[in-house]
Amino acid sequence: MDFALTAAQTQRYEEVLRGTRERLTGDGEFADKWRAAADLGLTGLCVPVEHGGSGLGAFETAICLEAFGRGCPDTGFVFAVCAHLLAGAVPIRDFGSPALRRDLLPGLASGELVAANAITEDEAGSDTSKLSVTARHDGGSYVVDGEKSFVSNGPNADLLLTYASTSPGGGFLGISALVVSTELGGVTRGEPFEKMGLEGCPAGRVSFTSCHVPDSHLLGAEGQGSAIFAHAMNWERACLFAAYVGMMDDQLERCVAHAGQRRQFGRAIGGFQAVSHQIATMKQRLESARLLLYRACWLIDQAGDGQAAATALAKVAVSEAAVANSLSAIQIFGAAGYLVPGGVERYLRNSVPTTLFSGTTEIQREIIAREVGL
Repeated sequence: MDFALTAAQTQRYEEVLRGTRERLTGDGEFADKWRAAADLGLTGLCVPVEHGGSGLGAFETAICLEAFGRGCPDTGFVFAVCAHLLAGAVPIRDFGSPALRRDLLPGLASGELVAANAITEDEAGSDTSKLSVTARHDGGSYVVDGEKSFVSNGPNADLLLTYASTSPGGGFLGISALVVSTELGGVTRGEPFEKMGLEGCPAGRVSFTSCHVPDSHLLGAEGQGSAIFAHAMNWERACLFAAYVGMMDDQLERCVAHAGQRRQFGRAIGGFQAVSHQIATMKQRLESARLLLYRACWLIDQAGDGQAAATALAKVAVSEAAVANSLSAIQIFGAAGYLVPGGVERYLRNSVPTTLFSGTTEIQREIIAREVGL
């Protein structure tokens, strides 16, 4: 288990970081930023080469997303690309039929298609075995009905990775996964929510009314949806959170620079132990989280599925470090850190949701507890 980056990996990281800083540091419309991210190869990192992607494993995907998260100040937009790739392209890559992969993966890799993950409902957040959206088999299609309540990328999505009940009362084995085109009749995308942070990722409701989805758009077998979702979450909890490792790198760099320049009582505030120790603690949290995340990605590459506890540990470590370090950054910058124009408070607003999405911290601790035998 050697996490020292090779020369090729370092070069890839630097290329993504440089490209992100050149093209994705300013304001802009979602579509324009999406095109820039696609041009940098970010929308197809782990999509197979034969389908237009880079064919990277989890570890190298994470390294690229780490650079993306470090270089792009719009963490919401980074999240949007990650959701598209990890909760959208990965399930199609690993569970779609050969024909479905040929039809959809090239568009996902190129960024021509935007994917969204449609699983959360008003009464099914952490408990995804109790979905009210149904998919009834009818001839050569599934008829989907119901509403999803919080779909990241939903307002802009071309494809919805939709999890629905095909066997009401079947629990874990009663859920199936379908790829639903938003061009189909019966699909309605809601307006974007107003959120505390992650504004760069539009999220909203999606409703289905007698939406006929072709049989060919079923992922895996009927009843395999819960397992497919768990597989996608393994990738998301590992690789997406690498973007927050990158964000914390950027944040720490800014705090160190500020502590060296800002003077009070005749000297730089970095000379006061109250500040220097706070920065040292930020570094400790960051590097501890980075190692757990790298380990989770390495295990996925080595052994595939079955890494739920490793990815849960990584997610908890990164999310808690991101929130704690963001609070420390505001304290170090003082009143300036509280002002929106300075761009320091955005770290906190964008970090708070990490304890909620991809499975709450409480759910991750349950996974970890089961792993140790409780």
